[in-house]
Amino acid sequence: MANDLTFSGDSARAGQRSGGAGLARRVLRGSLLPLCVLALLAGAGAALDAAGALPDVLRYLWRWSPALLLGLGVNVGLSALAMALGTVLGLFVGALSLSPLRAVRALARGYVQVFRNAPILVLIYFTTYVFPFELRLFSWSVEFPDWIKVVVGLALPASANVAEIFRGAVQSIPGAQWEAAQSLAFRRWQIFRMIVLPQCVRRMLPPWMNLYASITMSTALASLVGVHDLVDTATVASNTVARTDFTICVYFTMLALFFAYCYPISRWTRRLEARHVRH
Repeated sequence: MANDLTFSGDSARAGQRSGGAGLARRVLRGSLLPLCVLALLAGAGAALDAAGALPDVLRYLWRWSPALLLGLGVNVGLSALAMALGTVLGLFVGALSLSPLRAVRALARGYVQVFRNAPILVLIYFTTYVFPFELRLFSWSVEFPDWIKVVVGLALPASANVAEIFRGAVQSIPGAQWEAAQSLAFRRWQIFRMIVLPQCVRRMLPPWMNLYASITMSTALASLVGVHDLVDTATVASNTVARTDFTICVYFTMLALFFAYCYPISRWTRRLEARHVRH
Protein backbone atom coordinates (compact mmCIF):
# COMPACT_ATOMS: atom_id res chain seq x y z
CA MET A 1 0.00 0.00 0.00
CA ALA A 2 2.91 2.34 0.77
CA ASN A 3 4.41 1.70 -2.66
CA ASP A 4 1.05 2.36 -4.31
CA LEU A 5 0.59 5.60 -2.41
CA THR A 6 4.11 6.76 -3.26
CA PHE A 7 3.69 5.85 -6.90
CA SER A 8 0.36 7.67 -7.06
CA GLY A 9 1.86 10.81 -5.52
CA ASP A 10 4.87 10.77 -7.87
CA SER A 11 2.73 10.22 -10.96
CA ALA A 12 0.31 12.92 -9.86
CA ARG A 13 3.13 15.42 -9.42
CA ALA A 14 4.59 14.46 -12.80
CA GLY A 15 1.18 14.82 -14.42
CA GLN A 16 0.71 18.22 -12.82
CA ARG A 17 4.08 19.39 -14.16
CA SER A 18 3.45 18.13 -17.67
CA GLY A 19 -0.15 19.32 -17.61
CA GLY A 20 0.89 22.78 -16.43
CA ALA A 21 3.51 23.07 -19.16
CA GLY A 22 1.03 21.87 -21.78
CA LEU A 23 -1.58 24.33 -20.59
CA ALA A 24 0.95 27.17 -20.74
CA ARG A 25 1.88 26.25 -24.31
CA ARG A 26 -1.77 26.05 -25.36
CA VAL A 27 -2.56 29.41 -23.76
CA LEU A 28 0.44 30.99 -25.50
CA ARG A 29 -0.52 29.56 -28.88
CA GLY A 30 -4.15 30.49 -28.36
CA SER A 31 -3.30 34.09 -27.44
CA LEU A 32 -1.04 34.77 -30.44
CA LEU A 33 -3.77 34.30 -33.06
CA PRO A 34 -6.30 36.73 -31.49
CA LEU A 35 -3.53 39.32 -31.03
CA CYS A 36 -2.53 39.01 -34.69
CA VAL A 37 -6.15 39.27 -35.81
CA LEU A 38 -6.70 42.34 -33.63
CA ALA A 39 -3.54 43.96 -35.01
CA LEU A 40 -4.67 43.34 -38.59
CA LEU A 41 -8.16 44.67 -37.86
CA ALA A 42 -6.72 47.74 -36.15
CA GLY A 43 -4.47 48.47 -39.13
CA ALA A 44 -7.26 47.94 -41.64
CA GLY A 45 -9.71 50.05 -39.64
CA ALA A 46 -7.24 52.91 -39.27
CA ALA A 47 -6.48 52.86 -43.01
CA LEU A 48 -10.16 52.81 -44.00
CA ASP A 49 -11.00 55.55 -41.50
CA ALA A 50 -8.19 57.75 -42.81
CA ALA A 51 -9.36 57.18 -46.39
CA GLY A 52 -12.98 57.92 -45.50
CA ALA A 53 -14.08 54.54 -46.86
CA LEU A 54 -15.90 53.38 -43.73
CA PRO A 55 -19.70 53.75 -43.44
CA ASP A 56 -20.79 56.32 -40.89
CA VAL A 57 -21.94 53.79 -38.28
CA LEU A 58 -18.68 51.83 -38.50
CA ARG A 59 -16.64 55.03 -38.39
CA TYR A 60 -18.36 56.05 -35.17
CA LEU A 61 -17.89 52.56 -33.77
CA TRP A 62 -14.21 52.59 -34.69
CA ARG A 63 -13.66 55.90 -32.91
CA TRP A 64 -15.45 54.65 -29.78
CA SER A 65 -13.70 51.26 -29.79
CA PRO A 66 -10.78 52.30 -27.50
CA ALA A 67 -13.25 53.52 -24.88
CA LEU A 68 -15.28 50.31 -25.21
CA LEU A 69 -12.17 48.17 -24.73
CA LEU A 70 -11.19 50.20 -21.67
CA GLY A 71 -14.69 49.65 -20.32
CA LEU A 72 -14.30 45.90 -20.84
CA GLY A 73 -11.03 46.10 -18.93
CA VAL A 74 -12.93 47.60 -15.99
CA ASN A 75 -15.38 44.68 -16.04
CA VAL A 76 -12.55 42.15 -16.19
CA GLY A 77 -10.78 43.89 -13.31
CA LEU A 78 -13.94 43.87 -11.20
CA SER A 79 -14.51 40.17 -11.85
CA ALA A 80 -10.88 39.26 -11.09
CA LEU A 81 -10.88 41.16 -7.78
CA ALA A 82 -14.30 39.79 -6.81
CA MET A 83 -13.23 36.22 -7.52
CA ALA A 84 -9.94 36.65 -5.65
CA LEU A 85 -11.73 38.00 -2.58
CA GLY A 86 -14.56 35.48 -2.93
CA THR A 87 -12.16 32.56 -3.27
CA VAL A 88 -10.21 33.44 -0.12
CA LEU A 89 -13.39 34.01 1.88
CA GLY A 90 -15.08 30.95 0.36
CA LEU A 91 -12.22 28.61 1.26
CA PHE A 92 -12.40 29.85 4.84
CA VAL A 93 -16.18 29.38 5.01
CA GLY A 94 -15.89 25.99 3.31
CA ALA A 95 -13.37 24.86 5.90
CA LEU A 96 -15.74 25.99 8.66
CA SER A 97 -18.56 23.98 7.09
CA LEU A 98 -16.42 20.85 7.62
CA SER A 99 -15.78 21.63 11.29
CA PRO A 100 -16.63 18.92 13.84
CA LEU A 101 -18.47 21.57 15.88
CA ARG A 102 -22.16 21.66 15.03
CA ALA A 103 -22.56 25.37 15.84
CA VAL A 104 -19.69 26.32 13.51
CA ARG A 105 -21.11 24.17 10.71
CA ALA A 106 -24.54 25.73 11.16
CA LEU A 107 -23.07 29.24 11.00
CA ALA A 108 -21.11 28.46 7.82
CA ARG A 109 -24.09 26.81 6.12
CA GLY A 110 -26.31 29.73 7.05
CA TYR A 111 -23.84 32.11 5.40
CA VAL A 112 -23.81 29.94 2.27
CA GLN A 113 -27.59 29.71 2.06
CA VAL A 114 -28.09 33.45 2.50
CA PHE A 115 -25.61 34.62 -0.13
CA ARG A 116 -26.17 31.82 -2.65
CA ASN A 117 -29.89 32.60 -2.82
CA ALA A 118 -29.72 36.41 -2.77
CA PRO A 119 -30.00 38.23 -6.15
CA ILE A 120 -26.69 39.72 -7.20
CA LEU A 121 -28.28 43.08 -8.04
CA VAL A 122 -29.74 43.27 -4.53
CA LEU A 123 -26.31 42.53 -3.03
CA ILE A 124 -24.69 45.24 -5.17
CA TYR A 125 -27.26 47.80 -4.04
CA PHE A 126 -26.85 46.53 -0.48
CA THR A 127 -23.08 47.05 -0.41
CA THR A 128 -23.40 50.36 -2.26
CA TYR A 129 -25.68 51.97 0.31
CA VAL A 130 -24.58 50.14 3.48
CA PHE A 131 -20.95 51.20 3.16
CA PRO A 132 -20.29 54.93 3.57
CA PHE A 133 -19.49 57.13 0.60
CA GLU A 134 -16.41 58.44 2.40
CA LEU A 135 -14.32 57.43 5.38
CA ARG A 136 -13.28 59.97 7.98
CA LEU A 137 -9.87 59.51 9.57
CA PHE A 138 -9.40 62.20 12.18
CA SER A 139 -9.44 65.41 10.10
CA TRP A 140 -9.07 63.69 6.72
CA SER A 141 -11.83 62.39 4.48
CA VAL A 142 -11.09 59.47 2.20
CA GLU A 143 -13.53 58.64 -0.61
CA PHE A 144 -14.89 55.07 -0.64
CA PRO A 145 -15.11 54.29 -4.39
CA ASP A 146 -18.19 52.64 -5.84
CA TRP A 147 -16.11 50.01 -7.64
CA ILE A 148 -14.87 48.64 -4.31
CA LYS A 149 -18.47 48.28 -3.15
CA VAL A 150 -19.31 46.43 -6.37
CA VAL A 151 -16.35 44.09 -5.82
CA VAL A 152 -17.62 43.30 -2.32
CA GLY A 153 -21.16 42.84 -3.61
CA LEU A 154 -19.95 40.33 -6.20
CA ALA A 155 -17.52 38.63 -3.81
CA LEU A 156 -20.29 37.68 -1.36
CA PRO A 157 -22.18 35.29 -3.69
CA ALA A 158 -18.86 34.13 -5.16
CA SER A 159 -17.60 33.19 -1.68
CA ALA A 160 -20.76 31.24 -0.91
CA ASN A 161 -20.43 29.26 -4.14
CA VAL A 162 -16.71 28.66 -3.62
CA ALA A 163 -17.45 27.38 -0.12
CA GLU A 164 -19.89 24.82 -1.54
CA ILE A 165 -17.43 23.87 -4.30
CA PHE A 166 -14.69 23.33 -1.71
CA ARG A 167 -16.91 21.35 0.65
CA GLY A 168 -18.12 19.12 -2.18
CA ALA A 169 -14.57 18.53 -3.42
CA VAL A 170 -13.30 17.51 0.02
CA GLN A 171 -16.25 15.21 0.67
CA SER A 172 -15.83 13.58 -2.76
CA ILE A 173 -12.45 12.15 -1.73
CA PRO A 174 -12.95 8.49 -0.75
CA GLY A 175 -12.57 7.79 2.97
CA ALA A 176 -10.25 4.88 2.13
CA GLN A 177 -7.53 7.37 1.19
CA TRP A 178 -7.71 8.96 4.64
CA GLU A 179 -7.55 5.56 6.30
CA ALA A 180 -4.63 4.39 4.13
CA ALA A 181 -2.64 7.53 4.90
CA GLN A 182 -3.40 7.28 8.62
CA SER A 183 -2.14 3.69 8.60
CA LEU A 184 1.17 5.06 7.24
CA ALA A 185 1.45 7.42 10.22
CA PHE A 186 0.54 10.57 8.28
CA ARG A 187 -0.87 13.36 10.40
CA ARG A 188 -4.25 14.83 9.52
CA TRP A 189 -2.74 18.07 8.20
CA GLN A 190 -0.22 16.10 6.10
CA ILE A 191 -3.02 13.97 4.64
CA PHE A 192 -4.98 17.07 3.70
CA ARG A 193 -2.00 18.97 2.27
CA MET A 194 -0.28 16.14 0.37
CA ILE A 195 -3.14 13.85 -0.68
CA VAL A 196 -6.53 15.50 -0.42
CA LEU A 197 -5.80 19.11 -1.44
CA PRO A 198 -4.14 18.33 -4.84
CA GLN A 199 -7.17 16.25 -5.82
CA CYS A 200 -9.54 18.97 -4.58
CA VAL A 201 -7.84 21.63 -6.69
CA ARG A 202 -8.28 19.53 -9.82
CA ARG A 203 -11.94 18.89 -9.03
CA MET A 204 -12.65 22.49 -8.05
CA LEU A 205 -11.12 24.14 -11.12
CA PRO A 206 -13.94 23.52 -13.68
CA PRO A 207 -16.79 24.80 -11.45
CA TRP A 208 -14.56 27.66 -10.28
CA MET A 209 -14.01 28.74 -13.89
CA ASN A 210 -17.75 28.52 -14.58
CA LEU A 211 -18.36 30.70 -11.55
CA TYR A 212 -15.76 33.22 -12.75
CA ALA A 213 -17.50 33.48 -16.13
CA SER A 214 -20.82 34.04 -14.36
CA ILE A 215 -19.33 36.74 -12.11
CA THR A 216 -17.78 38.42 -15.17
CA MET A 217 -21.17 38.65 -16.85
CA SER A 218 -22.70 39.96 -13.62
CA THR A 219 -20.27 42.90 -13.63
CA ALA A 220 -22.57 44.47 -16.25
CA LEU A 221 -24.74 45.48 -13.26
CA ALA A 222 -21.97 47.76 -11.99
CA SER A 223 -23.11 50.58 -14.28
CA LEU A 224 -26.34 50.83 -12.28
CA VAL A 225 -24.43 52.16 -9.26
CA GLY A 226 -22.21 54.62 -11.09
CA VAL A 227 -19.20 52.54 -12.18
CA HIS A 228 -17.90 53.58 -15.60
CA ASP A 229 -17.65 50.13 -17.20
CA LEU A 230 -18.39 48.73 -20.66
CA VAL A 231 -22.18 49.08 -20.32
CA ASP A 232 -21.90 52.68 -19.15
CA THR A 233 -19.44 53.48 -21.96
CA ALA A 234 -21.81 51.99 -24.54
CA THR A 235 -24.68 54.06 -23.13
CA VAL A 236 -22.63 57.25 -23.27
CA ALA A 237 -21.58 56.47 -26.85
CA SER A 238 -25.18 55.80 -27.88
CA ASN A 239 -26.42 59.06 -26.33
CA THR A 240 -23.55 61.05 -27.83
CA VAL A 241 -23.92 59.83 -31.41
CA ALA A 242 -27.74 59.71 -31.15
CA ARG A 243 -28.33 57.41 -34.12
CA THR A 244 -30.53 54.34 -34.01
CA ASP A 245 -28.25 52.26 -36.24
CA PHE A 246 -25.23 53.13 -34.10
CA THR A 247 -27.12 52.28 -30.88
CA ILE A 248 -27.93 48.83 -32.26
CA CYS A 249 -24.36 48.38 -33.45
CA VAL A 250 -22.70 49.47 -30.20
CA TYR A 251 -24.84 47.18 -28.06
CA PHE A 252 -24.17 44.25 -30.39
CA THR A 253 -20.47 45.09 -30.04
CA MET A 254 -20.80 45.07 -26.26
CA LEU A 255 -22.44 41.65 -26.45
CA ALA A 256 -19.67 40.40 -28.74
CA LEU A 257 -16.95 41.63 -26.36
CA PHE A 258 -18.48 39.84 -23.38
CA PHE A 259 -18.91 36.70 -25.50
CA ALA A 260 -15.32 36.86 -26.79
CA TYR A 261 -14.04 36.99 -23.22
CA CYS A 262 -16.33 34.41 -21.59
CA TYR A 263 -16.61 31.81 -24.37
CA PRO A 264 -12.94 30.66 -24.20
CA ILE A 265 -13.38 30.21 -20.44
CA SER A 266 -16.34 27.91 -21.02
CA ARG A 267 -14.36 25.93 -23.62
CA TRP A 268 -11.42 25.46 -21.24
CA THR A 269 -13.88 24.41 -18.56
CA ARG A 270 -15.31 21.69 -20.78
CA ARG A 271 -11.82 20.40 -21.57
CA LEU A 272 -10.94 20.25 -17.90
CA GLU A 273 -14.19 18.46 -17.11
CA ALA A 274 -13.57 15.91 -19.88
CA ARG A 275 -10.02 15.32 -18.62
CA HIS A 276 -11.30 14.82 -15.09
CA VAL A 277 -13.87 12.28 -16.30
CA ARG A 278 -11.18 10.34 -18.18
CA HIS A 279 -8.98 10.22 -15.10
